[in-house]
Amino acid sequence: MTFRSLATTARKSLRIGLIPADGIGREVIPAARRTLEALGSTLPKLEFHDLLAGFDLFTRTGTALPRETVEILKGGCDAALFGAVSSPSQKVAGYSSPIVALRKELDLYANIRPVVSVAPNPEGKPSVDLIVVRENTECLYVKQETLTHTDSGREARATRLITERASRRIGTMAFELALARPRKQVTIIHKSNVLSVTDGLFRESVRAVPKLPEVSGRFDSVTIAEQIVDSAVYRLFREPEIYDVMVAPNLYGDILSDAAAALVGSLGLVPSVNAGDSFVMGEPVHGSAPDIEGRGIANPLAAIRSAALMLRHLKYEDAANRIDTAVNHVIREGRVLTPDLGGKSKTDEVVEAVLRRL
Repeated sequence: MTFRSLATTARKSLRIGLIPADGIGREVIPAARRTLEALGSTLPKLEFHDLLAGFDLFTRTGTALPRETVEILKGGCDAALFGAVSSPSQKVAGYSSPIVALRKELDLYANIRPVVSVAPNPEGKPSVDLIVVRENTECLYVKQETLTHTDSGREARATRLITERASRRIGTMAFELALARPRKQVTIIHKSNVLSVTDGLFRESVRAVPKLPEVSGRFDSVTIAEQIVDSAVYRLFREPEIYDVMVAPNLYGDILSDAAAALVGSLGLVPSVNAGDSFVMGEPVHGSAPDIEGRGIANPLAAIRSAALMLRHLKYEDAANRIDTAVNHVIREGRVLTPDLGGKSKTDEVVEAVLRRL
């Protein structure tokens, strides 16, 4: 996979912020760190910065995302890895998700989630090979909600924000990704048959990307398709092979990529990066999994793969390929797997299996 890369120069060191946050994030981010350290001279000297964020931190201090964490990421890190956050399902006064805030603070406008199965044969073609490109800064995630009392009871409203600027740049990211893939297809996911203004703007803005003056024919070889979101979910499960790069507003992208994880066996296998024009942050797609926290059975492979995606975005292709090859071997071999994949191994045992392959 090729990303529209950050501008890079030869680095003497690679400074990575580590934000385990909540739940099993505190178990899988150390696993990703160990994997990076095992790459040795393949990478510049690694400098890790342990940083705080999360709901647990909020319950202790009243702050989910310390300003210090943001400033160190902006001024002292080249990239970051984020674990998971235990955002509550009910409103908690004063709390706001730190991962949503970080995406806005660092302008990480693209959440890139490849969903790829592991072929039984190393030379074989995966049965599932797609990327969900999720707009990361808008939609309902702007968190502008109101609750009012009326004569007929409480009434809740939420603002949904879609802008031409954000839609164009996420569309551009999707086209860049598709351009580097064999099939070269972008499928725009929307619901503009109902939400004709907001989803209509998203759809129109993404479709217009190849015609932008600054693009100048660059994406002429990329085929454009589109799909209503509910139909897309249905077809994703029935015929995932029809998709190559799917681009969607924030909420749809979140749902689609989690659903797609079922096609490859577990959320514990699916990585992502939050990418902008000047920073990248790896993040496993799974949540904080409080039901297995502390039991030593969390699947570390999504976090390890997220580290590989982070490296690939930074143009350390060889190092990223080494990680992916090692992970794929462990999955293909099937002897050392965590319970979510039907195995009986512990987190540390899976990490050790990956390190042996490295």
